[in-house]
Amino acid sequence: MNDRKQQVIEKAHQLFIEKGFQATSIQDILEFSGISKGTFYNYFSSKNELLIAIFKNIFKNMDRERNELLIGQDPSDIEIFIKQMEIQMRSNKKNKLFTLFEEVLFSNDEEMKEFLKRGQFFMLRWLYNRFIDLFGEDKKAYLMDCAIMFMGILQQNIHFDFHANGKNTNISRVVRYSVERMVGIVKEVTESGDYLILPELLAKWVPECQKDGQELKGQLLKLSTVLKKLITKNSQDESEKEKDLELLEFIQDELLQTRSPRKHLIASTLSTLKEELSSYAEKELHQLERLIAHFG
Repeated sequence: MNDRKQQVIEKAHQLFIEKGFQATSIQDILEFSGISKGTFYNYFSSKNELLIAIFKNIFKNMDRERNELLIGQDPSDIEIFIKQMEIQMRSNKKNKLFTLFEEVLFSNDEEMKEFLKRGQFFMLRWLYNRFIDLFGEDKKAYLMDCAIMFMGILQQNIHFDFHANGKNTNISRVVRYSVERMVGIVKEVTESGDYLILPELLAKWVPECQKDGQELKGQLLKLSTVLKKLITKNSQDESEKEKDLELLEFIQDELLQTRSPRKHLIASTLSTLKEELSSYAEKELHQLERLIAHFG
């Protein structure tokens, strides 16, 4: 995205917060951004498309921050998940997302309502996958229900805590409290052996995002964590262990931190790792190779 278009998105976001989406005209945006009508329509077909671009920009940045927290960490660590949710709640607050959401939901704009509904499905999918990380594959049949309940619990706790405490709302405390309640609910639901919503419905609700970029990144982070544990456990020589960990870190950083991963260097590094780790991590290295192939 070019800098000028990004500037328009940021200026429009500021206006929507100050005046409201419905009350802000395209002319307001033109004047506040210092662009012509022709330039605006070169970037966006409508004000709705501009608002969608704002939401996408916010979600992309938030997702990047959440994924960065997982680098080199154990995905099953609930403290990492709590920090990820704190990032999301602070992003929502900073960007006044709930205010914008409410304005869209009370409007008669079906296009925007559909976009927000799809956004909820994306969030649900992310939560469901993180719950599998946290609570285990053996509980996945029950974790869709738990993810849905957690979305409602956290949203309502934030909402009413804000009404009670205003600007003094302690996001960290609300998130931690909600997550701790969720741990108990997961235990109760799985022990009951009963569930309401089948996880397979996710494929119907968001069929085109089964292998999108963020999911690939999440899979890479999980697989890297497994390989690091195997290296640490099986390496007899300390210098060899450090070298293998650095090689794995290089592949991870190339795929996650660079816009154009250097595939020839990744292939060479992977080849070296195969020679070093084939005796105890052959299956995981094949998974890594297949995963690398999906990155652009």
